[in-house]
Amino acid sequence: MRRLLLLATAGTLAALVVTAPATAKGPSAASVTGPGLERALPVKGLGEMGTGTPLGALAQFGGFFPQVFGESPDPTTQTRPTATLGPRYRVAYRVPGPGGKSTIVQYVYPYAAQPVTYMSSGQHFWGGMRTHGGWFVAGAGLKRALVKAGLPESPPASGGGSFPWGWTSAGTVAAVILLVLVLRRRSIVRFPTLRSTA
Repeated sequence: MRRLLLLATAGTLAALVVTAPATAKGPSAASVTGPGLERALPVKGLGEMGTGTPLGALAQFGGFFPQVFGESPDPTTQTRPTATLGPRYRVAYRVPGPGGKSTIVQYVYPYAAQPVTYMSSGQHFWGGMRTHGGWFVAGAGLKRALVKAGLPESPPASGGGSFPWGWTSAGTVAAVILLVLVLRRRSIVRFPTLRSTA
């Protein structure tokens, strides 16, 4: 009896090993867009096989699995970090599954002192499933993975970000000057004329 039980268990494990690739949950491809990138940066590899490929490293270090499927205990939070996060990059993952491929979007902040990622909850994938979402503290591995994939080592000069639209201080000054010129032209703001006393 014990022998039959062992054979049945071994057969079940073998079946699980054979069917694992067919039920894979990881992404098959990803592309990154954001400050300092002229075009979308492709991230290739195996998304569910650990950190051995650029895509696998991005998925692991970036918290893809807990943000998409949820985990217990939950490593994500709904509270945005209070620290300055720096430039934000958009990662579009292609996830194969029932009914074809789904696209899941994640935002990454690789240049923050403590790199983090964010995924909105409720993104549809695989027909009827929805992402768990939340903020994920990624650590230094996320930046290393993205730099290896093609991001610059340091944040781009214009990537900043104190303003929500990524304005730089030079852009802000130019916008203020333009506003003053428009208001002056419409005579909404009058400026005194300086006269020579000579």
